[in-house]
Amino acid sequence: MKARVSLNLPGSLKKAAEDFAVKEGVSLNQFIALALAEKVGAKGAETFFTERDQGADAERAVVFLEGRG
Repeated sequence: MKARVSLNLPGSLKKAAEDFAVKEGVSLNQFIALALAEKVGAKGAETFFTERDQGADAERAVVFLEGRG
């Protein structure tokens, strides 16, 4: 499923995105979609690891990694 989005960008940012898209050999639309996907993925990973860190026991992890446990 695709959704259409109207996006207002500063002219300088649009130009920079267009330049990168040309260098990558993709359309501006593809470049923006890829950039957004990368950002969403990075934020998702950050959230995942932050949540995993809750209640973590660093000493126990070191023991495990050193093969002592």
